[in-house]
Amino acid sequence: SDLKTSVENFRKICEEEYASVPKVVTPGPLKDAPAPEGATVLFDGTEKTYHANWVKADRKNSKAHWKLVDGVLVMQRGGYIQTKQTFESCQLHLEFCTPKPAKGDGQHRGNSGVFFGNYETQVLDNYKNYTYPQGQCASIYKQSRPLANACRPPGEWQSYDITYTAPVFDEDGKCTTPATLTVIHNGILVQDKTELKGPTEFRGIPSYKAHGPLPLRLQDHGNPVRYRNIWIKPIK
Repeated sequence: SDLKTSVENFRKICEEEYASVPKVVTPGPLKDAPAPEGATVLFDGTEKTYHANWVKADRKNSKAHWKLVDGVLVMQRGGYIQTKQTFESCQLHLEFCTPKPAKGDGQHRGNSGVFFGNYETQVLDNYKNYTYPQGQCASIYKQSRPLANACRPPGEWQSYDITYTAPVFDEDGKCTTPATLTVIHNGILVQDKTELKGPTEFRGIPSYKAHGPLPLRLQDHGNPVRYRNIWIKPIK
């Protein structure tokens, strides 16, 4: 009877998981998104903006090691890269492209990530590629599934417009106002002022620790995801 109960419970969990899979929505055409007045251009396809703004995300802040190919930033093994600057609440625009031909499946296909400090918006190739909803493209990783699957096919450029609202801490370091993320993926709202439970955790329960301004980080997850047209604008 215990085995039967366990099987029934497992089946129920699976059914709930599949029922929560975001609906696939076909996005419109990618629109030009030049940096607005007051924005900082973090990468515009040139060596100048790349080396002026980015370093390797290690303890020494070494020279950024990702490759610049035909005006596009290509992920390379060896670690994350991050901005030299740090940011509070802000608006971010960037464009990314997952590899074509697609290789792997689930979390092993076109995986990267966009981080404010340790708060991650997932980058993944979820075009006809299933993974757990809280780990798919445009999820707040392991915390919030996107409202829709707005992925383009591999090899096509996609856009993120992300609004990050920094958390507020009291004098004792307790979080009094959680961080939020609003994510527009290919012109479609997929995270609507989503409150974060804390920094991204691969395993375990997230919890806040007091911090100040944070760098923007791009993840090395072993897949040659490409990035371009990255700018950021503070929210005052």
